[in-house]
Amino acid sequence: MIGFWCLVFVISANAQPKQWSKGIITNEFIFEKAPYPECHAATIAETKQGLVAAWFGGTKERNPDVCIWVSRLVNGKWTEAINVANGIQNDTLRYACWNPVLYQVSGGDLLLFYKIGPSPAKWKGFFRSSKDGGITWSAQQALPNGILGPVKNKPVTLKNGDILSPSGTENDGAKVHFELSSDKGKTWRVIGPLNDGKTVKALQPTILFHRGDSLQMLCRTQNRAIYESWSADNGNTWSPLDKTSLPNNNSGIDGVTLKDGRQLLVYNHVLPPGNLAKGARTPLNVAVSNDGKTWYAALILEDSPISQYSYPSVIQTADGLVHIVYTWRRQRIKHVVIDPKKLVLREIKDGLWPKVEGYTPPVVTGDAKDL
Repeated sequence: MIGFWCLVFVISANAQPKQWSKGIITNEFIFEKAPYPECHAATIAETKQGLVAAWFGGTKERNPDVCIWVSRLVNGKWTEAINVANGIQNDTLRYACWNPVLYQVSGGDLLLFYKIGPSPAKWKGFFRSSKDGGITWSAQQALPNGILGPVKNKPVTLKNGDILSPSGTENDGAKVHFELSSDKGKTWRVIGPLNDGKTVKALQPTILFHRGDSLQMLCRTQNRAIYESWSADNGNTWSPLDKTSLPNNNSGIDGVTLKDGRQLLVYNHVLPPGNLAKGARTPLNVAVSNDGKTWYAALILEDSPISQYSYPSVIQTADGLVHIVYTWRRQRIKHVVIDPKKLVLREIKDGLWPKVEGYTPPVVTGDAKDL
């Protein structure tokens, strides 16, 4: 029996369904062993020195021993992760760390944003900076009161040089807002919130670029769908949140605008059963769009009935390749590299992932715990 389960583990850990894997060129774990049992919320950035990834790890999400860990890709291998932040307040009080976000300032430092606190409703934003691509880090600094930093997904640099950071709060319903800096992250001002946190319960926005100065925001919600908003003035004002054609299982998403102008989105294409807001965090999917409205199925990164595959972070590097990191069963962090020119696309109609001959989606029998 031990040998059988080992075989199942190896197959499920290293293979996507062949019908939905065209374009994948690397599929690996960032680490095999860690000094903690659980990890989550990975993030990735490209620096002059190479790729850097971060995540939080500890006994379990919310546990006070949860810290922020960083690894770098050096000569094709990920370095042993280092602990760069903890939630120690004093000799008797310690909080968990949450949701790191890496962001390389154009011509500046690599920034590592993260949160510290007992819960998302009560956490506070902090950051560290690195001048050498994540090898060494500055002392921890608190963000100003009222500024949380990017809550899950990466900031973007606008055409005018401003940095727009996607954020949000959960202390009075689930609301999304933005934080904008015109001085490379030294000071910030808040834009929003975009919703009341009750009718539409929205979380963790990601930002996409369209023609002209048009921006699109996509976000996780507790409303069984990915929602969107649009801006035509560099993110200063936004349209009311509206439902897209894509489902959401109340789990994180992330997107990136490719160099060819297309939009690439990583998310769980899962509509929860009945009227539930939460659904299993499997499969993990990649879709592509030309206009942010009509989406085409591209990849299934994971489809095991064993949840969770979640909280993706995606970037396109200078060489044109797409890099995705995500949570693998809360046990490891997965790194997948894609050549976007080799993707085979099939239109998503009526919110349904296309059927492909020879592929049958697995039946998900697990529950939606630890969402």
